[in-house]
Amino acid sequence: MDQDEEKRLISEAIRGKDEAFAELFQEHYSFLNKYLMKLTLQPELAEDLTQETMMKAYIQINRFEGKSKFSTWLISIASRLYMDQKRKEHRDRKQMQQLMAETWRKLKWEMSVGGHEWSIYLELFAKLEPETKVPILLRHYYGFTYSEIADILHLKEGTVKTRVHYGLERIRKEWSQDETQ
Repeated sequence: MDQDEEKRLISEAIRGKDEAFAELFQEHYSFLNKYLMKLTLQPELAEDLTQETMMKAYIQINRFEGKSKFSTWLISIASRLYMDQKRKEHRDRKQMQQLMAETWRKLKWEMSVGGHEWSIYLELFAKLEPETKVPILLRHYYGFTYSEIADILHLKEGTVKTRVHYGLERIRKEWSQDETQ
């Protein structure tokens, strides 16, 4: 598409002609999606941000001043949306960490009030990933066999044994590191 054609489509889109914006959308969609794919390295996120960018451009088309290329304007919108997304993820992660810390404090307090001892093992166990934590709990607290756990979790028995082994190994390793410090 040449610049004159693009300017004509932009003018029509500003005047409210949806067909003109649809042509602009089709012309720039692939370019914008490839940019976001390189930026995010996540196909689903790139697709979501591409759609959101085009929606924002559609809504704010009257703000396009023509001082830059239309593709540059789209890139600026997409870049801001990406940075906003990353800030939101950071805030969410931070809130989750604060929530987890508060939950741990309450759990420790409730256990101490209830006369139960909070051990370093419990804290190390809590740090394990769910796919490791569940088999260990089923095996060593509830006494299920590896075969039963495999059936419960729809895993191979060898996978269950491996997760239990490496999970306990990780707890032992971290516990021994804590003792030496």
